[in-house]
Amino acid sequence: MPIEYLKKAKLTAASDASDVQETVQKILADIEAGGDEAALDYAARFDGYDGNIVLSEEEIAAACRLVPEKLKQDIRFAQDNVRRFAEAQKATLTDVELEIIPGLVAGQKAIPVDAAGCYVPGGRYSHIASAIMTVTTAKVAGCRHIMACSPPRPGVGIAPAIVYAAHISGADTIMAIGGVQGVAAMTFGLFGLPPANILVGPGNQFVAEAKRILFGRVGIDMIAGPTDSLILADASADPMVVATDLVSQAEHGYNSPVWLVTDRRELAEEVMRLVPELLADLPGLNRDNAAAAWRDYAEVILCGDREEMAATSDRYAPEHLTVQADDLDWWLERLTCYGSLFLGEETTVAFGDKVSGTNHVLPTSGAASYTGGLSVHKYMKIVTWQRATREGARPVAEATARISRLEGMEGHARSADIRLAKYFPDATFDLSAHG
Repeated sequence: MPIEYLKKAKLTAASDASDVQETVQKILADIEAGGDEAALDYAARFDGYDGNIVLSEEEIAAACRLVPEKLKQDIRFAQDNVRRFAEAQKATLTDVELEIIPGLVAGQKAIPVDAAGCYVPGGRYSHIASAIMTVTTAKVAGCRHIMACSPPRPGVGIAPAIVYAAHISGADTIMAIGGVQGVAAMTFGLFGLPPANILVGPGNQFVAEAKRILFGRVGIDMIAGPTDSLILADASADPMVVATDLVSQAEHGYNSPVWLVTDRRELAEEVMRLVPELLADLPGLNRDNAAAAWRDYAEVILCGDREEMAATSDRYAPEHLTVQADDLDWWLERLTCYGSLFLGEETTVAFGDKVSGTNHVLPTSGAASYTGGLSVHKYMKIVTWQRATREGARPVAEATARISRLEGMEGHARSADIRLAKYFPDATFDLSAHG
């Protein structure tokens, strides 16, 4: 049967796109030209903050003392999980050395970038977990300098729990500056810091646009849109759990899509009945964000069978994908497009967002069809090398000369010719394009 939309989105990420490029471009240009002073001006204007940008050791220690011990324990628990998972990921990257032909050896090395800039949101919500996810993975990768920046609050500064999380995760520098000006400070190497080689971490549309504009002169993890989540549920799923999970992810923002894909009409209808009740029970801003997301961006899709459900999910390529269905191994084998997968009722996206160990910086807006999320690998450069004996170079040089001449690249051919002439002065070679 064709899929049926029991609820269809009124809006999409594309319809919500705002024209922020001009604003962001101007801020970046002003800060690149004006340096520290320009960044401080923007920080005062947008953050309402006039304290130290680069936190001193004393300020970091003072902020850490403000964090309750129980919260410290929770942060350390989450950081340890993320660290151990990142270490396991790094172990999959191994240096390689292979003798391609006798006398020609080629290899691969994984080298961490030198300086990483980690953006930690701190506006609507204080993203403690983002400090853990971004800084810990950079530390495990082996980056020599790790910067973390987060928006300060007027008269307060960065949330102490964010400072504590970034500190224990291994940040070398913590900066009280947010938005485009924070991204610019890390990219341009302001306030006496090294310029970042890569920028990572979530942020609002202005932060995302700044990363997009700067991409090329600096690496980025990805260009992120609003967070999104999809749940695959069959008759075995608990409607209340499904509804709660949908609402929990809609809480991210008014434009955060959530999707339910199921092959059971009764389940879909019950979830749609429950969601408004759960929305009404959320506090203030959380309720407003989640209600708008559900109203304008959410979809409920009825499919004929699990294969059709899986195919629908792969087309959406969600950032977060939850399976609440029987035969979890089948789903793990079948599904191919997602940022992070949560198998079974016993796990949920919130676990991955905060504590369980996998990274929560993930591809959005369908990007999971071609890329994964933030990991140790994002901070690593996979480079190659080669060396050869003179005998090993001989057949390679001959083939290089002929292919280069066929392509019309005489200079390339001559770089092979000169080696053959030097190493084998008494030999005769046919190095023409059509030899």
